[in-house]
Amino acid sequence: MMKILLLCGLTAMAASGQKFQVPLKGEWLDTALDLAAGSTLKVTVTGDLPAAGTQKGFKDLLKTFPVNDAGRGALVARIGEAATARPFLIGESIERRVPVAGRLFLGANLPSGESLTGTFEVTVTVVKGAPKPPVNPSQLPKLTQRQLDSVPNRVVDAQGTEGDRVNFFIIGAEKKIVELLTSGGWVRVNRNKAEAAVGMVMSVLNRRGYVELPMSELIMFDRPQDYGFALGDPLKNISSRHHFRLWKAPFTAGGQEVWVGAGTHDIGFDKDQRNGKLTHRIDEDTDKEREFIGESLKASGEVATTYYLTHRDPVTKTKTAHGQEFFSDGRTLIVVLTPDAAAPPQ
Repeated sequence: MMKILLLCGLTAMAASGQKFQVPLKGEWLDTALDLAAGSTLKVTVTGDLPAAGTQKGFKDLLKTFPVNDAGRGALVARIGEAATARPFLIGESIERRVPVAGRLFLGANLPSGESLTGTFEVTVTVVKGAPKPPVNPSQLPKLTQRQLDSVPNRVVDAQGTEGDRVNFFIIGAEKKIVELLTSGGWVRVNRNKAEAAVGMVMSVLNRRGYVELPMSELIMFDRPQDYGFALGDPLKNISSRHHFRLWKAPFTAGGQEVWVGAGTHDIGFDKDQRNGKLTHRIDEDTDKEREFIGESLKASGEVATTYYLTHRDPVTKTKTAHGQEFFSDGRTLIVVLTPDAAAPPQ
C-alpha cells in the first residue's frame, strides 16, 4: 500500500514542503496538490535510490516509457491529467515554473505494469507566484479572413494530388514555436531515410527508443514543409502517432510570423489505393487532431488566445491522397502565441 506522509491541496506551502513516498512502479501517484499557474515547483529526493534512473537495456528500446530520454526507474512528474500533459524528468531535484494550473502526479520512469524494489523519498515545495498578466486582446495579432482564403485548404504531394486538410494556423516567432513544441514532448522528424538510418543507430547506442521516424514531404507554397513534428512516443510512432507539418506563410499578422499547419493522427496501416503499397491510416475525424495540437500548445502557458475561422471553400468530407475518406466541420483553428515584444502592425 502506498503511503503518503502528508496530503495537502494548498498552492503555497512552508519551506519544509510536503513529503511523499513514491513507489517505483509504472503508475502515477496522485499527490493531491493542485498547482496554480505561475507558481514555482521545487522537488528534491533523499535516500539511496538513483533518482536519475539506470541505463536502459536493449529490450527497453521496444517499450514505451513516460520520458523517453530519461533513465530506467528515474523519478518523473506530470502536471494535469489531459493527454497533452507531458511527463518530465525530476531526477535528484528540479525547480521549474508551472505554466498552467493542474494536479501534480509523481512516478517512476517505467512502462505501465512494471515495477522495481523500493520507494523514492520526495519533498515537494510549491512557492506561490503571480501568473502572467493578461494580454490586451486589441494588441494581439489577428489573421484576417482574406489571409485565410489566400491559402490552399489542402496540401498536395509531389504529383499534385490533394491530401491533408490545412486545419490550423500558429501566429508567433519560429524560435518560440520550436521551443514550445520541443518542451511539450514533440520531436522534429527526420526528413529522409538516410537521416532516419543514422538516427536509429544513435538511438540504439544511447539506449533510447527511436521516435524520429521519417515523414513524407507534402507541398504548400510550392515547397515541402519547413517542419515536421511528431509526439515523441516510442513504438506508437510506427503505426500510431500524432503528427503535423508546418509551412511559414508568405505574409504576417500584426508583424508576427504566420505558420500554416496540417495535422492528422495515424491510427494504423492501410493500403494505398493508387499503387497497393502499405501506408498509414489516419483517424477519419481530423478535427480531433486539430484540437489535440491546440491543447498541446495551450499546455505551454504561452498561448494568448485561440479562435476559429472557416475557409471560403471549406473541406468537410473528402479523401486523402492514398484514397482514405476523412471528414471535418470545416473550421480552421487559429492559435496566437503570447508576443515576446510588441511588433508594429503591417
